[in-house]
Amino acid sequence: MVPDVSTGDRSRGLLSYLFGPGRRNEHTDPHIVAAFAMPGITDPGRVSLDQHHDALSELADYLDQPVKLREQRLGKKVPQHVWHCPVRTAPGDRHLTDDEWAEVARRIVHATGIAEHGDDAACRWIAVRHAEDHIHIMATSVREDGRRPRNKGDGRRAQAECRRIEAELGLRRLKPGDATAPKTPTGSEVAKAERRGRKNTARVWLREHAYAAAAAARDENEFFAVLTALGIQVRPRLGPVTGEVTGYSLAAIDDTDAKGEPIFYGGSALAPDLSLNRLRERFAPAGSGNTEQAPAVTANRVDAGSSWRQADRELRTAYALVVTASGETADGEVEARVQAHAAAFAELLYNTAVAAPRQLRAELRAAASAFNRANRSAIRAEHRAADALRQAGKTLLTSSTGKDGDFVAAVLVSAVFLLIALTEWHAQRGHEQQAAAAQQSLVHLQAAQQQAARPAIAQLSARAPSSQAQDRLAAAVRATIPEHAHRILADPAWPALATALSQAESAGTYPRRALADLAGQRELNSADRPAEVLVWRLRNATAERISQRAQSAATRSARSTHLTPNTDVPAVPAMQPQPADASRRRPSR
Repeated sequence: MVPDVSTGDRSRGLLSYLFGPGRRNEHTDPHIVAAFAMPGITDPGRVSLDQHHDALSELADYLDQPVKLREQRLGKKVPQHVWHCPVRTAPGDRHLTDDEWAEVARRIVHATGIAEHGDDAACRWIAVRHAEDHIHIMATSVREDGRRPRNKGDGRRAQAECRRIEAELGLRRLKPGDATAPKTPTGSEVAKAERRGRKNTARVWLREHAYAAAAAARDENEFFAVLTALGIQVRPRLGPVTGEVTGYSLAAIDDTDAKGEPIFYGGSALAPDLSLNRLRERFAPAGSGNTEQAPAVTANRVDAGSSWRQADRELRTAYALVVTASGETADGEVEARVQAHAAAFAELLYNTAVAAPRQLRAELRAAASAFNRANRSAIRAEHRAADALRQAGKTLLTSSTGKDGDFVAAVLVSAVFLLIALTEWHAQRGHEQQAAAAQQSLVHLQAAQQQAARPAIAQLSARAPSSQAQDRLAAAVRATIPEHAHRILADPAWPALATALSQAESAGTYPRRALADLAGQRELNSADRPAEVLVWRLRNATAERISQRAQSAATRSARSTHLTPNTDVPAVPAMQPQPADASRRRPSR
């Protein structure tokens, strides 16, 4: 059951909508099911057609009487005096009767402070039903005694009451919120998207692109530049005194109002963490010194996956932090660091969806979109604690995946484990909406991970060593990781792991040593396919060692050349910038 509290200033306009045909003729049998004084109310849904408009005006005047009296007494208009709260059951729920909806309405106005039980001086209100699955509660927010109601936090209070009603009426139990969810699209926004044959509303479309731009950008100027390059209109908000940018609004080019003007949405109206102040908290301050975390991306084949290996290391570090935090008593500082890593992980998902091979991008985009609800909670993030993970994600945008995709597969394995850990962390702290969103994201991420892994695992399995060699390697597994040996050897990916161990041995790493280095990782305890996990860990570790050896050799060679220059060859002076040759310039016109 979903309530959605809002305010306005036109009682007659809202009543016309509630008792009208709807925007798409979807309203059927509009009528009042409950009100503050049922015997004294004229129901516009129960009068003849020729009396309908008069009945609407009469009802609007009746509801507005306390408002008019307050305005006469104060000599000014009462702002936003119309209180509106649609309450809808979840898809698949049974249809409630009018009497049941009436009780729901009375409980909602009591819980929100609009009209508490037994308060004869409360606000005037009605509840209108014009569909099987929802009602609209409308009130004028001036009490009979002329005071405004004490309804602060009414949206949160309505949500809490709906959770209790669901339990009592046997309805689907929805997840409680914590005031960190983004604003849902309005009915008119949904209708506009449907008329244009679009899957998402302009608000949702802008939100997704704003998240992707924030993940890619290093500062707010780059954030605005990316959005502009995507064809989104950006309107900065300037401070009246300093002229500095204090906020921003976005508009899709083809989303206009009745006058043809673009419809702008402020950052915080898209999502709480898309306000400019929240984005600035994520962007690393200039000169913060975080750039050393990012590996240099070179054209060398050995370093083709350096950025992906860096991302894998940071994901595993984040995993260890979250697992440790989940197993300990809540500590404010640690919680803030975990929340920061959840936010940085959300950015990494978006950047992975851009940098990964094309066939993986749809699932990765879906994983990133689903995780948006899980990347924030009521816990305030200490974003500087996750700068290394955030920087590793941004570096993926300038990196190569390598020919065989091992680096991508390894990152996705680590990302899956971190996402599982974040799901558990949210669930332990009662963040039900975040845990549900993380679980939904996990479905898409695991699909991408399996899609990335399947070709490489098949290739490695096809090159498995002889049965005698596999027996020897299996003995090494039993001796080194006895607690996981049975599951590893029963994993369909065991032949691929045998190949990877054989390749590592050829590169100079003994199987038992390689397994000992990898076995201490906690992921094996929860991995469905532990052999496959070890394959990517081992391949990544082998590639890392080869890269380090190549870099060391290059450093030694450069040092040797510097210390013992070839005296037979004349030194070449450093080239200095020269002006363009005048004889090659095109004549001016």
